[in-house]
Amino acid sequence: MKILFLVPYPLKEAPSQRFRFEQYFTILNDKGHQIQTQSFLSPSNWQLFFKPGHTFHKLFAVLSGLLKRVYAISISPSFDFIFIHREAAPLGPPIFEWILAKILRKKIIYDFDDAIWLTDRVNETAFLNFLKWRSKVKRICQWSYKVSCGNNYLQNFVLQHTQNAVYNPTTIDCENLHNPILYKSRKMLGQLVIGWTGSHSTIKYLQRIEPVLQKIESLFPLVSFVVIADQTPAMQLNRLTFVKWNSETEIDDLLKMDIGIMPLPDDTWAKGKCGFKALQYMSLQIPTVASPVGVNVEIIEHEKNGLLASSEEEWILALQKLIEDKTFRDQLGKNGKHTVIKNYSVASNSSTFLSLFE
Repeated sequence: MKILFLVPYPLKEAPSQRFRFEQYFTILNDKGHQIQTQSFLSPSNWQLFFKPGHTFHKLFAVLSGLLKRVYAISISPSFDFIFIHREAAPLGPPIFEWILAKILRKKIIYDFDDAIWLTDRVNETAFLNFLKWRSKVKRICQWSYKVSCGNNYLQNFVLQHTQNAVYNPTTIDCENLHNPILYKSRKMLGQLVIGWTGSHSTIKYLQRIEPVLQKIESLFPLVSFVVIADQTPAMQLNRLTFVKWNSETEIDDLLKMDIGIMPLPDDTWAKGKCGFKALQYMSLQIPTVASPVGVNVEIIEHEKNGLLASSEEEWILALQKLIEDKTFRDQLGKNGKHTVIKNYSVASNSSTFLSLFE
């Protein structure tokens, strides 16, 4: 079969793309399928698009992306499936999806891993809300051959609009990438490192527990913190190291952590998250503390393969227990890795992914 992937971002850049479908490209090729990808944003436009200012360049990026989508429509008749991640275009109504599904009668595989019919921007303007046209999500679901949903919360939304919903979790390659055996230990001697990884859009979740981390810093002089992201967080911590995210050093940087954290607010947007941070930590045998929100409560069994914490007091107690008990840390790390291999790995999910194209 021939499959055209219409994606928002350049390949090998965005976690949602890398861990939802890019890592399955080799498997698709091995099965004899031919794939072609087209990203809305180019590598250069991608670097500018999420920075303040650069209005002219952003307008050019959008125009360029729209023209590429017009070209995609022109070549789509030669493909058996059109795989769309999140949306064909970041602004406006689902014109491209409508043409593909209703005019050209193409089989659309629609994939998303966030509650993209909502927003987590508290002060979003009415104009931006209009531009995003988030109501299009339900329409695209209705027009799609299958909808690939990152968790049960997303699947339940899709089932309100179509029965063609497939639970397809975000997965980790535990053999060729997130495999500690492939890397030399990077632990900081004499220090216990609590770490977080994410992007500029999710740093606000980390900042929610800043008082917790300040308390831990004051209680344990040997504890330090590392943040791996595309933007330096504005946090008042004396022993905080910022590491700029880099795909080449991503796993090495994660392995500097002794404890991984994933705080989230308990709201409708966060319930759509697919627990990716927790899965990354756990796959590398890094004991994990996460908020009991959304899929996190399905991934983590409290005190068995990780810890769940809601209030500041619970966060402090959870981190304190891990800091003080190395045996407990090691056991949680081992159990967490086993969970990912069994339920959230590429190997365990390949048949589900391939079923999207049946």
